[in-house]
Amino acid sequence: MQATAHISKPRANASVIVGKILSSLVVAFMTLDGMMKLVKPAPVVEATTKLGFPEASITVMGVLLLLATGLYAFRRTSVLGAVLMTGYLGGAVATNLRADISLFNDVFPVIFGGLAWLGIWIRDPQLRSLMPLRSQD
Repeated sequence: MQATAHISKPRANASVIVGKILSSLVVAFMTLDGMMKLVKPAPVVEATTKLGFPEASITVMGVLLLLATGLYAFRRTSVLGAVLMTGYLGGAVATNLRADISLFNDVFPVIFGGLAWLGIWIRDPQLRSLMPLRSQD
């Protein structure tokens, strides 16, 4: 019998864990946001209608957000989910800018979109090779 050497990759394992933690935070927050849109408590309805959306669209927003978040949560479809989530968050930024809401409300969706992509980028070597931080010259 031959003994095979097991070589651990602590850096790779640590980066995967960090990526999973970031992605899990994004999934938790987006799931909560999507569920609140389905439950429609008074503050959500008030805030959404104040932005100019009819109350009937709140449920549609919640379903779309939960769909994108669900796709993002699974490894095989995480990039598609991140693309859809980025589109959703871009709409949030545009809406907040149009409504002249505070700068925090404009930046918050951008931060979450960045965290969503960073979580995938850290844990997925294929995405890192597709989108390197610097050229491989």
